Amino acid sequence: MSRQLMIGAAVLISVIQVAVAADKKAVEPGPIPTPIVTAKRVFIANAGGDDPGTIEPFFVGGADRSYNLLYAAMKIAGRYELVGSPAEADLLFEIRFLVNPGPPDHVLQGTGGGIYDPQFRLEIRDPKSNALLWAFTEHMEWAILQGNRNRNFDQASARIVSDVMALATRAASMTPQSKP
Repeated sequence: MSRQLMIGAAVLISVIQVAVAADKKAVEPGPIPTPIVTAKRVFIANAGGDDPGTIEPFFVGGADRSYNLLYAAMKIAGRYELVGSPAEADLLFEIRFLVNPGPPDHVLQGTGGGIYDPQFRLEIRDPKSNALLWAFTEHMEWAILQGNRNRNFDQASARIVSDVMALATRAASMTPQSKP
């Protein structure tokens, strides 16, 4: 009886996997908002950063580190012209580094016993309406040693840049007929 049950379960799992795979193929990606598709100039806003280290900071570079890394990476990428004010921009990028209290299964344990979930949040806004057009959140892996925390900080920051560049590449590849 248990062998029949195992065979039945295996068949059921196979059917479910095929249905899920077919379902994934049927989902078309949603349109990219027009301001993202047509943007040439970007203003990057610094929404700051958290560091709950009480005796010494968890991360080096201060509250501006996430902004400085994003700005430098976007400048090197050269996809957008970086401008000095929101009034000159086609898009607003707002970057912040958050260290929220987090659930025990996805966190770091800080000095003093606090539980945290470090993450980068990048919001892309329309400068005319301030409407949120797109957003990315990347969680940072925790490490005990300061050097490893700094490396993980840089890697999570690089993933945010990668997210933005992937969206920009997808937007640039849109044909005039497919633009929303």
